[in-house]
Amino acid sequence: MAQKYPIPSPDKFLGLATTSVGCGPGGGTPMIARVAVVDYRGQSIFCTYVLPTNPVTDYRTSTTGIQASDLQPGNALPWKDVQQRVAQLVRDKILVGHTLWQDLSVLGIPHPAVATRDVALYQPFRNALRSPNQVVGLQTLMWHLMRRRVQETHVCALENARAALDLYRSHGDEWEMTISRGQWPSFLPPSTFSRCYL
Repeated sequence: MAQKYPIPSPDKFLGLATTSVGCGPGGGTPMIARVAVVDYRGQSIFCTYVLPTNPVTDYRTSTTGIQASDLQPGNALPWKDVQQRVAQLVRDKILVGHTLWQDLSVLGIPHPAVATRDVALYQPFRNALRSPNQVVGLQTLMWHLMRRRVQETHVCALENARAALDLYRSHGDEWEMTISRGQWPSFLPPSTFSRCYL
């Protein structure tokens, strides 16, 4: 099949990941606590803690490694500043990540769906793990597809952004060739997060 769309250059790609803490009753509502944006080679472009906009009821320290002291002025930036900075960085870029809908949701930034490459939704990855109908965790994807361990001590936004980009690059040529032929090789994100996509 002939190419319908150009294959983007590496400088068009950015990796994005966030880490959330909990707010509200029982800490069940996610609130952004850390964000990381990396370039195609995994070099950090922007990585910061984010000041809470609501009282934190669960720091999720055992999984996030985040302590109350990390989210204090001097260590963290205001959410609005972070949101504006990330929105500026990702404009006209292709975002790579794992469950990007969660990252975009806590950032409050919509992004064009065609300009996302979500390793949690990529059909060949799910098929390789015989899980076509469910989201596979980044830790599992990295171990089974790249034989690399991630998130061993805690969830780190910077490590996750780099890992997602590594996974993407391992199949990037095939992924982009499929898209260039006018096909979409990924499942759709949950419909409840449709507001996160343009």
